[in-house]
Amino acid sequence: MELKQVTYFLTVAELGSFSAAADHLYISQSSLSKQIMALEKELGIELFDRSKRNIVLTEAGATFRKHAQRLNDEYKVMLANLK
Repeated sequence: MELKQVTYFLTVAELGSFSAAADHLYISQSSLSKQIMALEKELGIELFDRSKRNIVLTEAGATFRKHAQRLNDEYKVMLANLK
């Protein structure tokens, strides 16, 4: 798992859309989708339910989001403390 994948996941979860997240992150939607799929494959779970027009977090995705947010917050604190 890479930190950028965690950031990508959190952005999609926050915005509720792969296309909106891709625009926000200044990357292509296909690149974003590939990174999320790679993360899901590594974790062995689906993070998003893509069966409807709007994506929603799966139960595992909601659990992962809590941990991913803490990881992201700690990363930001670490960077701030290094300055």
